[in-house]
Amino acid sequence: MPAEYSGGQSPIDFDHRYIGPLYGEGHRAWRETLRRFVEAEMVPCVNDWEEAGEFPRELYAKAAAVGLLGLGYPAEYGGIPAPDPLYRMISSEELARLGAGGVSASLMVHSIGLPPVLAIGSDEMKARIAPQVLAGEKIHALAITEPSGGSDVANLQTRAVRKGDDYVVNGSKMFITGGVRADYYTVAVRTGGEGAGGISLLLLERDMPGFTRTSLKKQGWWSSDTAALYFDDVRVPAENLIGQENRGFAGIMANFNAERLGMAAGATAYSRVCFEDALAWARERKTFGKRLADHQVIRHKFAEMARQISATQAWLDQCAVRVMAGETPVADLSLLKVQATLTMEFCAREAMQILGGAGYMRGGRVERIYREVRVNAIGGGSEEIMRDLAARQLGI
Repeated sequence: MPAEYSGGQSPIDFDHRYIGPLYGEGHRAWRETLRRFVEAEMVPCVNDWEEAGEFPRELYAKAAAVGLLGLGYPAEYGGIPAPDPLYRMISSEELARLGAGGVSASLMVHSIGLPPVLAIGSDEMKARIAPQVLAGEKIHALAITEPSGGSDVANLQTRAVRKGDDYVVNGSKMFITGGVRADYYTVAVRTGGEGAGGISLLLLERDMPGFTRTSLKKQGWWSSDTAALYFDDVRVPAENLIGQENRGFAGIMANFNAERLGMAAGATAYSRVCFEDALAWARERKTFGKRLADHQVIRHKFAEMARQISATQAWLDQCAVRVMAGETPVADLSLLKVQATLTMEFCAREAMQILGGAGYMRGGRVERIYREVRVNAIGGGSEEIMRDLAARQLGI
């Protein structure tokens, strides 16, 4: 993709922003492929899906067929290995152009549910679960958050007790993406003492007796399947233990790093969407005898949005480079997630202000993104948790 800007067009939009030397022909081809898929299969339906509160399950198989679900996963399980994290960042960016985070959150929920299985699960479990999930035949969710704990993962209360050849699980989980529809669940449970050292991961399946789910209504992400999960003496075969008993916490934390990089890419892209839609409106809307974009106060809003987006993108690319080099920059990934969601919040607010009454009407991308600011700022680690984690990593 060209490294220069096209004349007269915004360097902040998706097609004219600076693309540095990290990106090559393969990245460009993947962006074009995914954009065609999103435009054909998702854009025409997104408003209906939002109002309905769900999207068709068939979308999983369609996304698998185009390579979206399998991108970055081992070929032996039907995946498509990606040479670097930029491919997944491009995926986050192109899905964000839809302006409906609930669709991408539920469609891509396997990206947080499946990795612990592939990282520390048995060979039998990987071979049994992964091919179905990557083909879009089964849905795989992650269940960590609890009603009483939120981001305090180390103190989760759902307990699993070994009884013969089974673990018996009791407790509940809250705010679980994909929680109603999912076929498989990677569930964090307490098998040992207090703190991180007593946590294990179990693979639960939807039809296990005693396992029930309740759908939740939300401020944003309307088309996302979000649920509360309840476990009442659920018997889980011991072979469904993911990794070693009482060693699950490290797997959870490792998964969070990749999730936060993806969330930062998505939040930065949502900021671009807000900029694009507000700019298109400001160039057409006439107030006091001239374009809205010709008023100095409005131009300054765009300049500040551009400043924040560009700074966040530079940090995002820097973190991607470090991950590509084999680093695990926990402090930077944590603070990047904060930076990206603060930028998203600012741009959503300013875009709504520029759009005025038109922005407040349902059916537009900015209105949907404005409703989804808080879930991005809280999910995957709240701003407060991220700042504290970074401070500890920095030795403060």
